Amino acid sequence: MKATAKAHTNIALIKYWGKRNEELILPTNSSLSITLDGFYTTTSVAFDEDLSEDIFVLNNEVITGEAYRRVSRFLHLIRETAGKQNLYARVNSVNEVPTAAGFASSASGFAALAAAGTRALGLDLTHEDLSRITRQGSGSACRSIYGGFVEWNMGKREDGTDSQAIQIQTENHWDVRVAAVELNSKMKKISSRAGMKRTVETSAFYSGWLDSIPNDLKEMKAGIATKDFEKVGAVAEANCLKMHATTLGATPPFTYWHDSTMRVMQTVQEMRKKGIPAYFTIDAGPNVKVLYLPENEEQVEKILKDIPDVQNVTLSKIGPGVTYL
Repeated sequence: MKATAKAHTNIALIKYWGKRNEELILPTNSSLSITLDGFYTTTSVAFDEDLSEDIFVLNNEVITGEAYRRVSRFLHLIRETAGKQNLYARVNSVNEVPTAAGFASSASGFAALAAAGTRALGLDLTHEDLSRITRQGSGSACRSIYGGFVEWNMGKREDGTDSQAIQIQTENHWDVRVAAVELNSKMKKISSRAGMKRTVETSAFYSGWLDSIPNDLKEMKAGIATKDFEKVGAVAEANCLKMHATTLGATPPFTYWHDSTMRVMQTVQEMRKKGIPAYFTIDAGPNVKVLYLPENEEQVEKILKDIPDVQNVTLSKIGPGVTYL
């Protein structure tokens, strides 16, 4: 009753921002992402009849508090699915992602946990079934089950049985690169969950955000299908800015950006003026991801590393889905 799985983070080109059901993690809109090979989590899950509670070790540190409770609740969901509610597990996870800093650590973390946990209990699940379970640990994690270009269909049903991710193109479809620009690896002050909740409940701009999603998705999928980098980049950048604008319309207003975030954004826009096609996107954190093409990699990396306050730049290709080790 042991298994090990590896899952990669993903970066949303069309953002997931808001839930219509907090308990089942059902989103208010569909989203679309690419899986990255540069950031990942490797997790081993071992169920043991001698254990009286779950044990969670992350990067060689025993975890307690809310992070532990989230993992234990998710393991209970897997136990219920397998009909083995009385078994507890030791979870050992190594995270090659800055935690809670806007680099999607929960996406790779819960995808790896779901894959290893279900495999350890002998569940033989399709990727869609695994995606539905993973969604209930962390919404964006359901997209990390797959490699390449992935759409999370929000679904319509109240029980969440039609809310799962599907792969729309494999990692071999198109060689697009992503530079992850690390400005601040500290934990953010407002979690994604808390930020979403405040925005959905109070933002004056939220309805406009939801109204814009169907067209953004249509344009994004068309751009990916035809490998139109300018279209994909422009839609991703605009969608990111709209998402972050909703936080400024919340009560009280908040933002995940730092002044260094703005510097990177402006530098990327300057790159385009100089003929280097590059576009930014930002999740719930200060750090920036920059989309570019492989022929411009050397220039893009050098320009980004020269920006003040940039601590690190990690270059990624489009990555694979979950693998078992």
